Amino acid sequence: MNERRRIVLIYSVVAVVSVIFLAFAVHLGSQVPEQEEPEFSNISAPKAEKFFPIKADFSGVNQAAAPVKLSDLKGKVWIIAEFFAVCPHCAVRNGQELKTIYDEFKDHPDFHMVCVSVDPTTDTPERLIDYSKALGADPADWWFMSHPNEKETHDYMEKELGFFAVRERTDPADAESNGRFAHDMGIMLVDREWNVVGKWPLADARSEEGRKRDPELYDRLKKELHDRVREELEKNETAGIDELLLGEEAAPEKTGNDE
Repeated sequence: MNERRRIVLIYSVVAVVSVIFLAFAVHLGSQVPEQEEPEFSNISAPKAEKFFPIKADFSGVNQAAAPVKLSDLKGKVWIIAEFFAVCPHCAVRNGQELKTIYDEFKDHPDFHMVCVSVDPTTDTPERLIDYSKALGADPADWWFMSHPNEKETHDYMEKELGFFAVRERTDPADAESNGRFAHDMGIMLVDREWNVVGKWPLADARSEEGRKRDPELYDRLKKELHDRVREELEKNETAGIDELLLGEEAAPEKTGNDE
């Protein structure tokens, strides 16, 4: 066999083997069940009547430098969200959402809102009062709250309330443009009996990516949140609230600097 015929034979064998391998791979691929892509449109608040109870209390000061604690809100329907004053996303993405909710429900005597600072070292009462004034918040029914210990704050928001973990940005350029912390932008609702009934990711749904994935999700979630607030406010105070407000053989666990 001359050299040319030998080369042709080698290439022919390689071609046949390649065709057989490709056919086998296609066959195997056809046997693998299709994987469903995660549906962005499924993001929503839990549908359960009561999501989970809050067991531990949390204290600090509000923008008026007055001492406050979350257990003061038993018997009220309240919104809670994370923020820090120099976070560009809090003002742009969540500030207007929260103000819209506040403006709709602030005249109801049983409605309250709380924004908890995840950067208490920086967020002094002076800074918080400026921030709250920009949003038209009255300290009587919308607290911008700061607890003196950063780690205790992060632990409480994550482990007790179920917000995503706060992450400190380590890249100086990232921190400069986006703020020191990456944190959960969800808006959480708590009922009169201190049960978390849901968390709504309105900022994510309104983002460019969110609009691209599901153009109707933001409007749907916003309506769902406002309807749920209205529903909770319309509920009569139940027998359980009297015990909560009296409370007090089984007082909530103390967190941080609670007295």
